Amino acid sequence: MATTDRHATTLALAHALSAAERGLAVIPLSRTKLPALRSPHHEDPRPALCHGECGRVGHGVYDATTDPRRIRELFAAAPWATGYGIACGLPPHHLIGIDLDTKSGTDASAALRELALRHLFTIPDTVVVITPSGGRHIWLAGPPDTVIPNSAGRLAPGIDIRGAGGYLVGPGSRTEHGLYSTAPGTARLPPAHCPPSLLRLLTPPPRTPQHATRPTGHPPAENSPVSHSPAGHPAPEPQRGHGLVQFVLAAHEGQRNTRLFWAACRAYENGFGETLAPHLTEAALRVGLTEREAHSTIASAARLTGHA
Repeated sequence: MATTDRHATTLALAHALSAAERGLAVIPLSRTKLPALRSPHHEDPRPALCHGECGRVGHGVYDATTDPRRIRELFAAAPWATGYGIACGLPPHHLIGIDLDTKSGTDASAALRELALRHLFTIPDTVVVITPSGGRHIWLAGPPDTVIPNSAGRLAPGIDIRGAGGYLVGPGSRTEHGLYSTAPGTARLPPAHCPPSLLRLLTPPPRTPQHATRPTGHPPAENSPVSHSPAGHPAPEPQRGHGLVQFVLAAHEGQRNTRLFWAACRAYENGFGETLAPHLTEAALRVGLTEREAHSTIASAARLTGHA
């Protein structure tokens, strides 16, 4: 077993050095896909928020480097490492990882195709890494002036995003679940530029300034554009959220929950989730979901976006 581990470590180091030659900053990973080096602050009674300023190793993605000498030092300090991680968001590529999961019970590849059709983008030829479970990591290059955050399921169920502060398991890594490898024909491709419309989906909406919000309980101004239903409750502004409702209404069997979840996430992120929720529920019922399924999916979107 020790011989096998040493062999896996040697291969991981070789792959990591090769990735660094392409401008990709790397760190050693253990078989669990976690950084192989433990934090030097783990025994501190009150661990400091340190990103490597202390000069020691063990700060996860903040140890990532393209320097061959430094990479060898990191692997020498972690002889149990059997893989390597590639830091996202760093120059020159400003890497963005689109992680299509196979364990979420949804068809993440189909969800990405739906997004591409709806928002008129195509995934260009780029590096694609096949995971041991059959999932895929699509590598894209982002612009240097845009910070893409990490997220799980925000874009669509089963699609996770690896951005600034995150990392991707590099091809050639061996984990307790198996080997990561590049899809045929993609190993030597550079990370392709992220399509602009996809980039807009990945970029979080700007926060509304606190002073611009009206305190809860105050009635709208006399000339406010907010309309009211016959019962006196606020109704959505004209056309606001109409496209999201239509997106749900266009769902076919097998994509209804995915579309509802995605639409509800976008509504909550843009500040009108609670107002649009009844209309999304009605649309979900019309395409065949039960009321319980619709409420559960919308509640999940609210929790994910921090509005529960």
